[in-house]
Amino acid sequence: LFLSVCRLKSSVSFLTRPDRPNLAYHKLKGRNPGIIFLPGFNSNMNGQKAIALEDFCNSLGHAFIRFDYTGCGNSNGNFEECTIGKWRKDVLSILDELTDGPQILVGSSLGGWLMLHAAMARPDKVAALVGVAVAADHLVTTFNRLPIEAQKEIEDKGKWKFPTKHSEEGYYTLPYDFIREAENHCVLSSPIPITCPIRLIHGMKDEDVPWQISMQVASRVLSRDVDVILRKGGRHRMSEKEDTKLLVNTVDDLIDKLSTVT
Repeated sequence: LFLSVCRLKSSVSFLTRPDRPNLAYHKLKGRNPGIIFLPGFNSNMNGQKAIALEDFCNSLGHAFIRFDYTGCGNSNGNFEECTIGKWRKDVLSILDELTDGPQILVGSSLGGWLMLHAAMARPDKVAALVGVAVAADHLVTTFNRLPIEAQKEIEDKGKWKFPTKHSEEGYYTLPYDFIREAENHCVLSSPIPITCPIRLIHGMKDEDVPWQISMQVASRVLSRDVDVILRKGGRHRMSEKEDTKLLVNTVDDLIDKLSTVT
C-alpha cells in the first residue's frame, strides 16, 4: 500500500494554463488510441477505475491520462467556485494540450456528462466513449424535481445541501449558482450530435444516478453504434472486481474495433 501511494503522489505532473488554474495529471506514453479517464463529482484521478485502466493500458502499450478537475484532488483552484462549464474546459485543455491522435474517453458519473460535451466539441479527436453510471443533467434534473418551496429556500440561502452517501456529512454543499450555470450544459432535451461508438455501463442498484439516464443518453445520441450494459447488482461506483473487469474489457473491445477500422 505504501509503495502504491508513493507511486500515485510521485507521478503527478501539472498542466500550466496562463488564464486558468493548473491541472494535476498523470500521463502514460504509448500508442493510439489513447485513453483518458474523467472522474466523477468531487472525486479525483486516484480512484480504483482510473488505476485499473492505467495498469491495463500500460500492459498493452497504449497512451493513458488521468487527471483532476479544477478545485479537485491535486489541481489548483477553489472547488466552491467551480462550474460544469469550467470543468468542461478542463477536459478540453487535457485533450488539446496533452494528446495527439484519436482518444477514447472514459467518464464516470459526472465525468460521463462531461465526456459528452468533449465529444461534441472535439469530434475529430474523440474516437469513442465509455460511460460508467453517466450522470448527464442529473444535478439539474434532481433540483428541478424538488418542491417549489424547497427550490425557493435554496435560492434564498444561496446553497443546496445535495444528499449523498459518499460524504461524511451526508450531503455535498452546492452553490445555487452552480445549478443555474449547469442548466446551460444540459443535453437530454434534444438530439446529441455525437456519432462515434459509445458504450454505457450502469448498475441497476445505483442509488445515486438512475440507470434510466444511460438509456436516455443512448436514445438521444445520433450514433448508431451504441451499447448499454446493465449490471443487475451493480451500484453507483461500480467498484466490485467483476465491474472493473467489465470496464477494462469494454475498453479493450473498443481499442480492437478502432484499430480494425483504421
